[in-house]
Amino acid sequence: MERMATTSTASQPGDGPLAGSRLQDLVVITGFSGAGKSTAMQVFEDAGYFCVDNLPPEMIRGLVELFMHEGSKVERAAVVSDVRGGAYFDTLSAVLDDLEALGVNHRVLFLEADDTTLLTRYKETRRRHPLAPEGSVAAGIAEERRILAGVRARANIVTVIDTSGVSAASLRRRIADEFLPRQASARMAVTFASFGFKYGPARDADLVFDVRFLPNPHYVPELKPLTGRDGRVVEYVAREGKLDRFYAHLEPLLDFLLPEYVAEGKAHLMVAIGCTGGRHRSVAIAEHLAARYAGRDDVWVEVAHRDITKADPPRTRT
Repeated sequence: MERMATTSTASQPGDGPLAGSRLQDLVVITGFSGAGKSTAMQVFEDAGYFCVDNLPPEMIRGLVELFMHEGSKVERAAVVSDVRGGAYFDTLSAVLDDLEALGVNHRVLFLEADDTTLLTRYKETRRRHPLAPEGSVAAGIAEERRILAGVRARANIVTVIDTSGVSAASLRRRIADEFLPRQASARMAVTFASFGFKYGPARDADLVFDVRFLPNPHYVPELKPLTGRDGRVVEYVAREGKLDRFYAHLEPLLDFLLPEYVAEGKAHLMVAIGCTGGRHRSVAIAEHLAARYAGRDDVWVEVAHRDITKADPPRTRT
């Protein structure tokens, strides 16, 4: 998924109407319902930001005015503004223009996910979509996508993060890495992620490796219900020697790349491993790589399996 530029074109706080304000950073969090806005706000709360949830855009102006008053001690603030504001949300673009004209240092964090992910999250929480309280969640998502298009397109100040297949912990780390000041000693976060090509490409991956050339345990009845975490599956995948030869090429490449990315100051690296279904081969390799690099002192390693729990649809009898 694409990343938008993160820098704002707003004036510095020492210029213009906000010369006396202590406000140094204002983050506007918006995006799709179910895409992780609550998780994002928690990141800023933990970092000491003054946070407000479900704030209609017009009230952002009022909040900034409060920060302009003498005696305000707020230096960093984050607000969530989304379609729960109803018709008022249509003014968000105009409010962002006003913030820029005032010289407010502001950034927009836009969270999104694919329709399948959003539908799944709504089913898990049994919540109603704010734009379709009495109708289908899918219809609400479609309407929300239309409404949000204008804000998402503001590439000069908007950072877009796709949360499809991303755990809450990974999202928190990524937001902290991209929005909060990094310490000089901070380690790069590395995610080794497995996925199945049959369920779509890996999203937001920096490096993608296709391992469908390896023996497939899916066609072995006793191995099919297992996953790549099982030693029997690993033994089957490695039985022809191709897996060891693959590691002989891949590991030196990663040994070279990881310190280069760290030296560059990269905050997060996602290495995606794909097989057909995302259950056996890719899982085994992601687990192996995570274990191999977990001991490094310059990276923080996580493993994620997007499709490990997905099963083939039942066959219909003819």
